[in-house]
This record gives sequence, structure tokens and C-alpha cells, in this order.
Amino acid sequence: MTEPKTDPRLYDVLASLNEIGATVNQIGQDGKVSVETTLDLIVNSAIRVVPGASAVIYAFDSSSEKFINASRVSAGSTDLGNAGDEPRPDGLGFRAIRQRRKVLSYEEKDISIHPVRTESGARAMGCFPLIVASSPVGALYVYLPDEREFSQLELLMLDNFVNQAAMAIYHAHNLELMQRNLSRKDEEIKRMRRAGLLISSRLRLEETLESILQMALEVTGARWGIFRLLDKKAQTLNTRAVAGEYTGHPLVEELPLDSNSVMAWVARERQSACIANLHAEPWSQIYYPLDAGLEMRSELAVPLIGATGRLEGVLNLESPVVGAFGEEDSYLLQALATQAVITIQEVRLLDALEEVTHLLLTQSLHKVLAHLVSLACDLLDAATGVIWSLKGDVLNVDAQTEGYQHSDSIPVKGSLAGLAILDRSPVISEDLQVDKRFHRADLAVDQNWARALIVPLLPGDEGEPIGAFGVYSSIGGAGHFAESEWDKKVLVFLADYAVLAYQNAAHQDALRAAQEQRSVAETFAAVGDIASNLLHHLNNKVGTIPVRIQGIEDKCQDVLTVNPYLAHNLDEIEHCATDAMDSVRESLSHLRPIKREPVLVLSRVLDAIRLVKMPPGVEIKINNLDHLPVVMAGERTLSLVFTNLIENAIDAMNNKGKITISGSADPEWVEVRVSDNGPGIPPELHEHIFDLNYSNRGTPRPGKLGFGLWWVKTLMARLEGSVTVQSDGVRGTTFILKLPLAEPNGGSNAR
Repeated sequence: MTEPKTDPRLYDVLASLNEIGATVNQIGQDGKVSVETTLDLIVNSAIRVVPGASAVIYAFDSSSEKFINASRVSAGSTDLGNAGDEPRPDGLGFRAIRQRRKVLSYEEKDISIHPVRTESGARAMGCFPLIVASSPVGALYVYLPDEREFSQLELLMLDNFVNQAAMAIYHAHNLELMQRNLSRKDEEIKRMRRAGLLISSRLRLEETLESILQMALEVTGARWGIFRLLDKKAQTLNTRAVAGEYTGHPLVEELPLDSNSVMAWVARERQSACIANLHAEPWSQIYYPLDAGLEMRSELAVPLIGATGRLEGVLNLESPVVGAFGEEDSYLLQALATQAVITIQEVRLLDALEEVTHLLLTQSLHKVLAHLVSLACDLLDAATGVIWSLKGDVLNVDAQTEGYQHSDSIPVKGSLAGLAILDRSPVISEDLQVDKRFHRADLAVDQNWARALIVPLLPGDEGEPIGAFGVYSSIGGAGHFAESEWDKKVLVFLADYAVLAYQNAAHQDALRAAQEQRSVAETFAAVGDIASNLLHHLNNKVGTIPVRIQGIEDKCQDVLTVNPYLAHNLDEIEHCATDAMDSVRESLSHLRPIKREPVLVLSRVLDAIRLVKMPPGVEIKINNLDHLPVVMAGERTLSLVFTNLIENAIDAMNNKGKITISGSADPEWVEVRVSDNGPGIPPELHEHIFDLNYSNRGTPRPGKLGFGLWWVKTLMARLEGSVTVQSDGVRGTTFILKLPLAEPNGGSNAR
């Protein structure tokens, strides 16, 4: 049996297809193989399988629906090169493209072969569309010098070349598109890097925002741009930077957040707006121009939103060209907006730290803590904030914002703030109203609290916590603390400043106490000498009066018997001289050195209560004094301290109210708190009430020196203790005495 004869052209086709496939795979690799090389191989393969034919390939642009004349690749003995045979709008090539099928001239009676090709000897032709995924990418023209039809084998072989040509063009087109995108992305990255360097080199917020705007104009081709930032009350958008080309008078006044404008809409909706035509609805109704004399047709606006969800403002660009901005422009502007948000946060933080540093050097602990709480709420967009100090197993409120309506103290165990202290790390709650760790869910509901961030106050890595710093966000507000490391770092940073404030206050108090004790010791040493000398001279002069009177009475008894008036006056003179000396000795005794010895606080308090003339409308309550350890003090001196404080409280309450005296102890000190429910002392007076020349509210009591709280502070300094005051100026006053514990051996020293 004889095998059928195989057409040798089939072997040429197979060889060509292998070669073409290899070149298609190498297109774009290091520039070694181009699409033109591949298409040239295809047209040459086509004329080998169709003897005497010539072939041409044109690429097709689907977006413009036109053939790309510059893409022409041809082969064949009758081909004249670029001789004006470009595809005609009504030619066979466009028909093949539109109908997505091969078109053969001998089957299309209403269309003729291109005249240029006819003149070059073409008598028949076939046009094969190059289709990839239903999209035309080009066409293969094959011209025959004879008036004949293509054989079925020729058509089959050409179809294979058509598929290869389509893939070559498609592959090359994708590579070119990828290269353009990569080049554009590379340029965008370079611009963003330059923008980052430019932004980081600016210190002023306005300069930074102007730099960002200039970069936005450059990368998007916009005409002008504007930054509007939200004010602290979240009610208006205020212009902070403008850039671009414009004339006339720009409208840069405050823009209410509830106004009818694109920027206000973007801020309210918290989403970007890419508007292709500002004349279209609904944008035409809310467009607010930068300058009424300019006609802008497209707008791109993005909100400035921080990691916690806080709205900072809006970045807006406009162009006089319809459809000037696309999706990539929107992405670029959002990236620049992120840079702006970071800059705003950094500038706000730097400004805040500058303020705090100044306050640490110039203001009291109370003012520094109050400012830190306010700054924390501002930087973290929180509704309320509070700073607690740790005292045993209780946290006492030392500073708070107006919106914080918690109790003055909370337990360490069972509270979020206590958890932060026990774990020595930040604690976050995303919903206080259901969080089992928060011991006051009812309070969260009443105060409309949603989230909380609390950090411990740590004096160094090894130091024990001294308190906690917390902020609370309201329902519907920002402050998604779990989503932002920035918030944790900022609050930890502010907490470190709070620790510095406490340490600075403690150092200042210790220094002041040491200076006061030294000054008091030196002063009273000198005054004691003067007092002793004065008492000696008084005793020499006044002390002789009773002796002389007794001598007169002994020698003139007869005269005194018959003269009662004279006898009575001599008795009065003797009595007055004795009382005067006793009074001088009593008063000057407080100026002498104090003999410090172990003393029970309770006995001195009871002694003071006994000495005070207590009005019937005043009640005194004693708590936890009987279990206090022994302190080092002078008995009479400590009694005098309590006497002065009780009398001060009676005067403050206008002889009607309640005085509470309570105590506690730690390893080094005993603390005694004397509290009244009077009108309180304003915080701004706390540093002055102990001054010698401070005028107290009451009048000096008969028989007293009248030095008031200065005398209390002076005596406490001589006892090597201290006295401080706590009061909000509304709800009473508490004086806090700190006395050193008695030494185990009961030693004493004199001051």
C-alpha cells in the first residue's frame, strides 16, 4: 500500500511556527527580539507557503478604531514597500476587522483590491483579522499574482500564522503598556520620594502644605489647589495653603462644614470626589469656585483622615479641562493627602511638646498635668482625659478635662487604669459599655463613652508605676485606638512628660523643703538667741517687780492696812507683772529649739481639740488615727500645728460645718489629712496661703500670735515634715501633713 504524498509546504509551516513561537516568547527580553522581527518572520513564512504571493501586516488601535500605518511589515517580490497601500476606510481590511472574519476578494463582489496593489500585479487577495479575546489587534493581507482562489491547505496554514501574528502584537502591546506603566510608576515614585524629602525639610505647616500642593499640581496637571483644615470645634474648613495660577480675588474665607460645597461634602461624607464635569448634576448645584472669575470644569477632592479616623481637612484640585482627572490621579492625591495628615500630626505634636517643655520649666504641677490632659484630647481626638496618681491600692484623680465625670478615686483592682498599672503596658477598650474589664459600665453609658486608651506612668524601665494616663472617645467620634500605633506612642510620650512633671515637682518640693528647713533652723537659732537675751533682760527688769512689792508690803504693812486702795493696786501690779512674764515665756518658748522625740499623732490631735474653743455648730470626726505608727516630733509643737489647722477650718466654715481628721502610713512617712467642708481655696492661691504676709479669711484669735498657716508650715519644716493643700475652690479644703516615722531606736535630735 502506497502512503499519500505529503505537501512539502507543511514542513515549512511547522518549521516556521516553531521559529515564530520561539521569537514570540522572546519579545521584549533585553531588547534582543522586537515585534517587528517576529512579524517580519510571519510575513516571510506566509509567502513561502503561498508561492508568488506578497504579504503585509498592519497593527490596529481599538481605542481609535484605526490601523497604525507606521506598524507596516511586508514581504514578497511584488511588494513595493511603503507605497501608499494603507488600509482604506471602506476596504477589505476594515470589513475583516468589523466582521471578525477573513475576507477573500473573490467572494466580496462589492469591494475591490486596493488600487496600489492592483498596479503592482495583485489579482486576488485575502485579509485575515488578528483577533485576541474578541479584540482586533491587526490584519494580515496576502496578495496573489494570479486570478485564483486560495486552496484549503493554504487557508489553513495562513490561519496558523494569523494566530501567531495576533499573539505577537498582543504580547508586544502588553509589554509596551507594562513598560509605560512601570516608567510612569517609577516617575511617580521618584516624585513621591522628592515630595517626602521636600516635606520633611519644612518645619512650618503652611510651607509643607504649599509644597504638597505644588507636587499635586505637577503630577496631576491641575490648574490650582487648596488645603482647608478643620478647626478645633469641627465646624469650619479654614484655608491653610493655596497654589496654582489664578487671577482676581480667591475665595479663601472660612467654609462651614454644613455648607453647600464640594469640599464640605467630601468632609462630611469622608470620601473622595472625582468630578469629570462640574456643569453636570448634582455638582453644578454645590460647586464653590476658588475665584468667581475663573471657569473650572473638573475637580478632584480627597479628605484628610488620620489612622484613628480623625478628619483633618480636605485637599482639593481643579482644572479648566473636562475630565482632567482619572483614577490614578485620585490615588496619587490620596497618597499626598496621607503625607499631609502625617505632617499635620507631627507639627501638632511638636508644637504640643514645645508648650509642655515650657510649662515644665515655669508652671506648677497642677497646671502642667491639666495642660497634658488637654493636649492628649486634642492630639488623639478624644472626648475626655484624666491623669491618676497611685496611692496604695487606689488611684486618685490629679487632672481631668471638663467632660470627665468619674469619681475622685478608683480602685486599682478591677479597673482598666489599674490593669494598665499592673501590666505596665497600654490598655485599649473598643467598647467600654460591654467591656467586662471596665468596672463602671453604667458610667460609660451615662457619659456616652465608646473607646478608651490608658497607659501607665512609668519612671524608667525599672521604676514602679506612679499612676496612669487615660483618654476616652465618645460614640460616633474618632479615636479608634486599637488601629493606630501612633495614638499609643503619643499618649506614652505625654505620659513620660507627666512623669517628668511629678518628678520635677517632687525635686522642687524636696529642694524647697530643704531650703526652708535650713532657713527656718538658721532663723530660729538666731531668734532663739534674741528671745533668750530678751527674756533675760525682761526677767531682770520685770521679774523684780513682785520681789519689790513683797518688800514694800513687809515694811509698810501698817500703811497698807489703813489704805486699802494702795494695797489693792500693789496686788494688781504684782499680778500683771507675773502674767506678763508667763505670757512672754509661753510665746517665746515656740522660738526655742524643738526637742524631737517619738510622739503619737492621736494624742496630739486630742490635745489640740481640747485647747480649741469649739463652736456648737462644728463637728469633728477622727478616722484611722489610733493605728498610726509613732512619729518624730515635738509634743507641744505638733499640738500647736493641729490647733492652728482646726481653728483655720472653723474660721473657713464660719463656725458651722464638719472637720475630718484621718491618717495613713507608708514605710517612711505618716500622712495626716485635715479636711473641712467649707467653701474651699482657689487653686491659684495654693502657693500663697502659707506666705507670712498672706491675709487669712478670719481674724486672729485672742491670745494667739496671728501668723496663721505660715506658722503651721514653719513648724512642720522644723519637724522635718511638710504641709500641702488640696482644694478645687468649691468643695472644701484638705491640708495634708507628712511626718517622718520615729526611728526604731527612738533617737531624737534638736532643731
